[in-house]
Amino acid sequence: MTQERTNEWNSDVARVSQELTSRLRARGIEIEVGDSPDDVIELLEAVEAFEEAVEAQGGDLMVDEPPTSGNAQPDDRDFLLPARAADESVKQYIKRLGAATVAVREHRPLS
Repeated sequence: MTQERTNEWNSDVARVSQELTSRLRARGIEIEVGDSPDDVIELLEAVEAFEEAVEAQGGDLMVDEPPTSGNAQPDDRDFLLPARAADESVKQYIKRLGAATVAVREHRPLS
């Protein structure tokens, strides 16, 4: 690969990573400086899987997700996207998010 093509590819990766980072931050998930573009992609996929599980159970993401500057008051607390802890790696968070996704899929509706 030529230097010009390498620079172009790196620029594209950075642009896409920034776009995905913005999507995650809009959902209240912080991305750390050390999180790689691959980490960001895997994290977005895990978040989307969680959200799909919530919707499949009848959850409303507009109601269940907190506003960017406030606290959530979801219809069902199990449908609230878990927050990433400040000291939590992407891999740890994805693992925890995966467990939350399984729990949502097995969720029984509130009476």
